[in-house]
Amino acid sequence: MAIAKAERLMNLALCLLGTRRPLSKRELRESIEAYLEAGSDDSFNRMFERDKDDLRELGLVIETVENLDGEVGYLARRDSNRLPPITLDAEEAAALGLAAKVWQQARLAGAASGALQKLRAAGLPEDVDPYGSHGALEPHIPVHESAFEPLMLACRDRRPVIFDYRKATAAHPGTRHVEPWALECWRGHWYLAGWDRDRGAERVFRLSRITGKVRARAGRYTAEVPDVVTVRETVAGWAGEITDRSALIRLRSGAGYPLRAKAVSVRELGGGWDELEIPYGHGLDAWLVEFGPDVVVLEPTELRADVLDRLRAVAKG
Repeated sequence: MAIAKAERLMNLALCLLGTRRPLSKRELRESIEAYLEAGSDDSFNRMFERDKDDLRELGLVIETVENLDGEVGYLARRDSNRLPPITLDAEEAAALGLAAKVWQQARLAGAASGALQKLRAAGLPEDVDPYGSHGALEPHIPVHESAFEPLMLACRDRRPVIFDYRKATAAHPGTRHVEPWALECWRGHWYLAGWDRDRGAERVFRLSRITGKVRARAGRYTAEVPDVVTVRETVAGWAGEITDRSALIRLRSGAGYPLRAKAVSVRELGGGWDELEIPYGHGLDAWLVEFGPDVVVLEPTELRADVLDRLRAVAKG
């Protein structure tokens, strides 16, 4: 079984590397004996999709091209799959080892380990241990959401996705059709930035609010993907890291120390309450709800309304 699959993957890789034009699924099926033996079209499609994903995991860059008739073809350009000679000194190997160590407890642990094995084969010094101790710091990025891996692959391959998403103010999740751009980690939470096709605008989604499976879809992106800086600014803005105005809240004395740390000004009101002016950015309403009855929003009115909506949603369960 293992030998048959390895042979099938090798034949598929040779077909994709050897062609000068994109090959359709039909042409690939006619060119590879194992695919001809597939019992049905569904069986072949499942086998082909698994093989294609396996080759991508092994590092083969496979392009998906759609012709004028709407037929999808595949090819692996040789210039995209050729690397120059790799030479690393001890310091560079240590840096790569540190980066790989970040993912040891995450879903990318296997990919990170595989990358280091490839670097060994490409000339990584044998006397260098990339996983060795290089200081007192132990880097770690938590990745607990099951949506992380399929979204990471979709961002890499530029594939549209569909998933069910539960907004903080909604009792039930809704279906989203998204063109994923990039994943960013802010305050210990992962966010996806992308183009929401249903709303015709860029949106940011918190991965912990994605329910069910992330399903990939064929086809090209309909919106232009911005550069990395723009995406990161979008994520930062939706995560509340960028503020361009302020809010006025009433805070119970002796409570809400994180809010007090961010306050622009604090004024004692008496009766066990203080008045705070704090930076106002996206996500502030969700943060204020966490302090429950210790916080009362005075202004602006839209922030007060958002907080009340969230509290009502919590009350409904």
